[in-house]
Amino acid sequence: MTKFYSNGKLLITGEYVVLDGALALAVPTKYGQSLTIEEIESPKILWTSINEKDEIWFEADFQINSISNSQNSSNNITERLIQILNASKKLNPNFLNSKNGFKITTNLDFPNNWGLGTSSTLINNIAHWAQIDPYKLLKSTFDGSGYDIACAQHNTPITYQIKNHIPIVKEIDFNPSFKNQLYLVHINKKQNSREGIAHYKANEENSESAINEINAITNKIVSCTQLENFENLINNHETIISKITKQTPLKQLLFDDFKGSIKSLGAWGGDFILATSQTNPTQYFNEKGFHTIIGWNDMIKKNY
Repeated sequence: MTKFYSNGKLLITGEYVVLDGALALAVPTKYGQSLTIEEIESPKILWTSINEKDEIWFEADFQINSISNSQNSSNNITERLIQILNASKKLNPNFLNSKNGFKITTNLDFPNNWGLGTSSTLINNIAHWAQIDPYKLLKSTFDGSGYDIACAQHNTPITYQIKNHIPIVKEIDFNPSFKNQLYLVHINKKQNSREGIAHYKANEENSESAINEINAITNKIVSCTQLENFENLINNHETIISKITKQTPLKQLLFDDFKGSIKSLGAWGGDFILATSQTNPTQYFNEKGFHTIIGWNDMIKKNY
């Protein structure tokens, strides 16, 4: 039996513009996904995916020799899985090249609608199983910037930047003194990252100057020691991305009466947001209809 584990992710700065080389701050989460592999005699894949409630949410059973055809099932998840395995085999022809098969079990630590990286943790785990570069596997399947793959592999906050098509990852000591005033709020809408990226690409303009501004904001946030300064920085970040993508900041849309600051994390319009508050804002968000509010220390993997 072999087991792999990957961390979930949150993108604190650089959403969208990270695709074009901006410096981003990203953090791995305490929640992630494991992948367990057991050999079986039959040349097939027996796949079981289990959620955070220890319930089976997906099952598949297919012959290994069928992975070259990603259209052999009407189940979209199965097709996507076969596509990932097929892409893995193209990157390493020796992968899945034996006479035996495998019983695969994945276990999620978080609800799969949270947007913490159900796909990226899977990609990273399969890449390690197949002994291939996870960034190359991501590129040939889901695409994206790859910051989520970096978070899957690192147990500390990181800065992430793409230079000449190569990901530059640096582990950092991001331990803000005001972390007890930071909250992650799930807004109950799973955002499709590919759709968000497409929206950005359709609307981006003046991205070069915006990238320079975001780079400066990221560097300032990494070393920020005062909550008020942090709030000003993330407010400026929201304004810049709003202008680039022609989208309305979420605070303006849903939380205009909130006393703290609010920042979208990742693709705008879904998954988690970051809220700053001097007092616990759970009651405020509950009254707005949002019931998953997690403190920074309860969500983020610590490097202190």
